[in-house]
Amino acid sequence: MPTRVLSLHSRDEGVAAHTLRDGIARIQAELHVTSDFPDEVEAAAAQAAARPRLPSLDRTDLPFVTIDPASAMDLDQAMHIERAGDGYTVYYAIADVAAFVTAGDPVDLEAHRRGETLYGADSKIPLHPKVISEDAGSLLAGQVRPALLWEVAVDATGEGTSIQVQRALVKSREKLSYDGVQQAIDDGTAPEVFTLLKEIGQLRLAKEAERGGVSLPLPEQEIDIAGDRWQLEFREQHAVEQWNAQISLLVGIGAATLMMQAGVGFLRTLPPADPRDLKRLHRTARSLQIDWPADQPYPEFIRSLDPTQSRDAAMVVASTRVLRGAAYVGFDGAVPPQARQAAIAAEYAHVTAPLRRLADRYAGEICLAICAGQPVPQWVLDELDTLPETMRDSARRASQYENAILSLVEAAVLQHRVGEEFAGVVVEVDDRDERRGDVSIPSPAIEAVVTSDRPLPLGDAVTVTLTKADVNARQVAFSLGAQATVAP
Repeated sequence: MPTRVLSLHSRDEGVAAHTLRDGIARIQAELHVTSDFPDEVEAAAAQAAARPRLPSLDRTDLPFVTIDPASAMDLDQAMHIERAGDGYTVYYAIADVAAFVTAGDPVDLEAHRRGETLYGADSKIPLHPKVISEDAGSLLAGQVRPALLWEVAVDATGEGTSIQVQRALVKSREKLSYDGVQQAIDDGTAPEVFTLLKEIGQLRLAKEAERGGVSLPLPEQEIDIAGDRWQLEFREQHAVEQWNAQISLLVGIGAATLMMQAGVGFLRTLPPADPRDLKRLHRTARSLQIDWPADQPYPEFIRSLDPTQSRDAAMVVASTRVLRGAAYVGFDGAVPPQARQAAIAAEYAHVTAPLRRLADRYAGEICLAICAGQPVPQWVLDELDTLPETMRDSARRASQYENAILSLVEAAVLQHRVGEEFAGVVVEVDDRDERRGDVSIPSPAIEAVVTSDRPLPLGDAVTVTLTKADVNARQVAFSLGAQATVAP
């Protein structure tokens, strides 16, 4: 399931900034999550960081670079691309967490309790202690690191034709940001690797369209705070972010192919969209005044959106609702009947973010064994039945964390506007009570509870009154045909 990202831009440390951080602290307490690790886990991580298991293969000759948000330190992925005849060779180095973590050790057990890194505003609840995730295991520039080195042959059409992975030492030459790389591409000063990234990225996007897949270019929502003023905005997503994501998808699809052929694996799956969700999404498009012809397929509609525009960005975020039912499935023998990831329109495996997602360490080990012609490690096979539940629980927790922070910010943005009227569309009506449902407000882009003294007009444009914007309760509510009251 794609997730939204909230980042904080505060011009001071006034009341509003402290309100946000206090609210996030309460959310963490409610969900029983913390960025702190038990002492024994920190001690084990420090020992492992000092004595990693290093591979014999040295590929520090490859001029890898990383592209991440400027503030990121948990760098899972480094990339290098070369021309190969009329095609390409993609080298993708992925942090080797198993060089530091052993099945059953304190770091591993804590990682199983957490499942994945949680993000929200300026807060982060890491999967692994920082001595590994932001230091010894991170593919930091200028540092020799153990990695899973993926090598993918890509033809002139953008199709991956072969893939292999092995352990190797690598060295990133430079830590780059999306802003900087996009600027260099736009002004023509980017090195060849980014020209090739653009070529492959565009080819892979075309392949995705041919398959009937769709990548949601999810915008980053920025919280802008100045004094006691709050504003929630969408950050423009650069094209290079989509191209970079296509490289990760290329490797994930290739990894799944290896697993399917070998009859053992750990896949990321997603069922086809529910028609009821698509109908609801059509109503959201109407609320945002975005034209979506009834005969236009969902993937084609998503590709028509411009996420640099606020309404389209809000539509992309709302579109995550049709991507429900994402799961992991492990198998050793028969391939599961539902093995596809519907949004990608292919079989797919998570293998490119092991510093931030537990499942990737296991999937990577499976592919290493397949490519080496060796049995899959027993510690991996032992988890194939239980790891899906672990990841399901962590995904639920991550969603709760993200949604709680978003609700906190939405309430703060609207807290001084109780009693005002807003234009919107009723996008959901409760099956048990037709006087209760959800309304989509295009400006600011918020979806919230709406109540009425009569059945709600599903799909109709309405004018609603903001009746509640309670920061402490993290609740926003609107009414149709009722007087507004200030939230307690």
